[in-house]
Amino acid sequence: MNVVFHPEAYDEMLESARYLEAKAAGLGFDLISAIEEATKRIIKFPKSGSIQRGKIRKALVRGFPFTILYEARPDHVYLAAVMHQHRKPGYWRHRVK
Repeated sequence: MNVVFHPEAYDEMLESARYLEAKAAGLGFDLISAIEEATKRIIKFPKSGSIQRGKIRKALVRGFPFTILYEARPDHVYLAAVMHQHRKPGYWRHRVK
């Protein structure tokens, strides 16, 4: 199964990784690795995340205060947000059809 990022979700992932990398060498890479691990879990068990809103589910990123908001669709997994857990809730809702 393929993963499709909303462009803003992809950008926020990269922005967060850059921020963390500036704080400590290697930390941004560790975040990307943890997000990849979480995405693999989502692909393997797409219905395992708890429902956040409508068809959107959430999966935690291990070791970091981030949540992936996603929808399991028939032919792919749609990632709506890679959200820092202290960010204002609901900012991502316009990304879902």
